[in-house]
Amino acid sequence: MGNIQNKGFAKGKCTGCQERRGMTYYQFIHEVEVKVREAIEGNISVYIHSTVKNNGTQRHGLTLAEKGINIFPTIYLEEYYQQFRNGVSVENIAGDILRLYSEVRFKRCFERDFLRDFQQIRGKIVYHLVNRDANRELLEGVPYEEYLDLAVVYHVLLEVNTYGMASLMIRNEHLKLWNVTEKEISCEAHRNTRKLLPYEFRTMSALLEELAVTDEDEGDNEDEGNSIMYVLSNRIRSYGAAALLYESQLDGIGAYLEENYYVLPSSVHEVIVVPESAALGRKALDLLVKEVNELHVAPEEHLSNHAYYYDRQERRLFA
Repeated sequence: MGNIQNKGFAKGKCTGCQERRGMTYYQFIHEVEVKVREAIEGNISVYIHSTVKNNGTQRHGLTLAEKGINIFPTIYLEEYYQQFRNGVSVENIAGDILRLYSEVRFKRCFERDFLRDFQQIRGKIVYHLVNRDANRELLEGVPYEEYLDLAVVYHVLLEVNTYGMASLMIRNEHLKLWNVTEKEISCEAHRNTRKLLPYEFRTMSALLEELAVTDEDEGDNEDEGNSIMYVLSNRIRSYGAAALLYESQLDGIGAYLEENYYVLPSSVHEVIVVPESAALGRKALDLLVKEVNELHVAPEEHLSNHAYYYDRQERRLFA
């Protein structure tokens, strides 16, 4: 079995601001690969792995493959690159990746027997909410539910940490392996997701204040409009748009606001809630969603290009 040696990776903020601004994402990936490979000895191979993910886009990750183990983790680097841009050093990121790998490599979630046994994983099945049109090819090979113009897909939750989650998408071949139906998978996901990934509902201004504390380069984020907008996600803010599906969630938000409201699909990770009394109108909100998607949201994180409307009397969300 290979050895992992943490060779004094420094913690904290990176002092090379110019380096951060000048290093592209692909340069960053290769730099992290080098640092991780330098720290690992023995029978562990380190290589960059690309795969097609949500909305048909490619994601790039670092795969650590250990001899004799048939299932091995890929740690995706997009979130780490954002940390790098915010000031965390490559050395610190490499150290975090090594620590994460050390934690998961002995866990049964990456063992073949674990993934073969439905009784072992049924309590870890959760759902994600994704764009249906952009994922038509993907959806041909996976169990899913339609929700408005979106799709609910299922994952086995393998790991949750401060950087997000590691999960395995459930495909049609898994249903055959486990001898279960789509309905059984759906029931497990609806039973587990809220419990494993509790929701977070806060004002936009509170969220921006929190982010401002960790980003010294940003100016004052206080804006009167932000105090009447709310962000719904899960507590790790990873695929948190699925919190829309939690039992009584939409009703609860309506009761809190005491009025109807709009839901803006900020990304697969969160949605923005705007009370109807404070909204600009449906057409203006649709335009806003499209502009934000084009300018600020990575293609693989797009959820939808229009706003949704919740009617309290109907107790229903409309596309």
